[in-house]
Amino acid sequence: MRIAIIGSGYVGLVSGACFADLGHSVTCIDSDTRKIESLRTGVSPFYEPGLEVLVHHNVEAGRLAFATTIAGNVAGADAVFIAVGTPGRRGDGHADLSAVFAATREIARHAQGFTVIVTKSTVPVGTSDDIERVIREENPAADIAVVSNPEFLREGSAISDFRHPDRIVVGFSDERAGAVMTDIYRPLTRDRALLLSTGRRAAELIKYAANAFLALKITFINEIADLCEEAGADVQDIARGIGLDKRIGTHFLQAGPGFGGSCFPKDTLALVKTAQDYGRPLRLIETTVAINEQRKRGMARKIATACGGSVRGKTVAILGLTFKPNTDDMRGAPSLDIIRALQDQGAAIRAFDPVGMEAARPLLNDVAYATDPYDAARGAHALVIVTEWSDFQDLDFPRLKSLMETPVLVDLRNVYRPEDVRRHGFLVSAVGRPAPYRGLGFVPRLEWTDAWRHFDESPRWQAVALGGTAAEVTVPSERRALRGKDHSSRAPAA
Repeated sequence: MRIAIIGSGYVGLVSGACFADLGHSVTCIDSDTRKIESLRTGVSPFYEPGLEVLVHHNVEAGRLAFATTIAGNVAGADAVFIAVGTPGRRGDGHADLSAVFAATREIARHAQGFTVIVTKSTVPVGTSDDIERVIREENPAADIAVVSNPEFLREGSAISDFRHPDRIVVGFSDERAGAVMTDIYRPLTRDRALLLSTGRRAAELIKYAANAFLALKITFINEIADLCEEAGADVQDIARGIGLDKRIGTHFLQAGPGFGGSCFPKDTLALVKTAQDYGRPLRLIETTVAINEQRKRGMARKIATACGGSVRGKTVAILGLTFKPNTDDMRGAPSLDIIRALQDQGAAIRAFDPVGMEAARPLLNDVAYATDPYDAARGAHALVIVTEWSDFQDLDFPRLKSLMETPVLVDLRNVYRPEDVRRHGFLVSAVGRPAPYRGLGFVPRLEWTDAWRHFDESPRWQAVALGGTAAEVTVPSERRALRGKDHSSRAPAA
């Protein structure tokens, strides 16, 4: 099949390369001349594992080409995919469809013969109807059919997701379009049940509903994590316990600093606005959006607590900037809110990310970028894992301790078992796990130079470092004495 894809961003380029790899003849079109020139030389404008190799292979095979104009590249195509950005509109949160309709008008002017026009972009319910209306207005003689074909690609594993989809959703009203879409996806549809045919409005809403439900699931486990910290339970035990229920499942039950990325924040807000427009507000999703925004900045308070209640005048090392591993995407990344909140509280920031630092530079001010995790930790009062890159899953904690001003780990992704890190003399704060000083009657403050100088020799600090059981090893009379005094500015006695 001959396919044209308008938009060579994340969705357009990944889809184009994968369609070409299935044997189709694909042209990816983008108005950004520098992006197209870069792609022609084999360089992807963003990081996605395996993508550059896939692009190069299919360019060499003659199945994948790149262009900057729609004219001449749409004529003769069996299907034209619209994969342009639909960012949240400033001021009201609705999806900005200006690029979608600009592409639609260009297609209407240049389409020849029967052409299937496919919306890959995430668009509000009813957009396919509007696309068809615009085409009829621009070119009443055009022989077209409009299809909604939402994408479900996860950044960091997009190629695998395309090749091994859970489902392929195709919304159409013209049977000719259904036949074309079946032919396009035939290499992936060994089981016919995999291709789900629906109406266009249902297909559009499926995408938003799926993302909103996953965002809701993440927010749910984050709320449970907060309860676990107070109740003395481990959220990972809870996640396993409920995730083994097949009605719930284990995916998206990893507690953390909140969801981010190019989809969940934008799509949940757009769905909220769409529901309000229809007079059927979605209260659950409205609350999910609000909780998530509060949570990201709330992580800065968690870091300050681990640092004794204040980060003013202290250095915080941030490991991971992108919203998830295996991507350089900074859109909606929790690190942005966390870093800005810490800076507002007077902290100096050192940061390292294996891939995302260049993308982060225009978005953050006054951040010192490091060459590796150990360079980031040099002189830091706390080390914070924000993104769970594999690079951070086997850190040398004795080395880190020797480099840091105070050995504090704030693990916002629960990469490590706290007890394993405490054995190296660290105070550890994690998400959804009981605080090591729970039951002491106060939160230790870590600016006591003398206390930290004798950290390893202090029995009470050892108790905290080795297992978080200081309250249990304190005799009752001493515990009462501790709770009766103000310990906000000095270390606990040995």
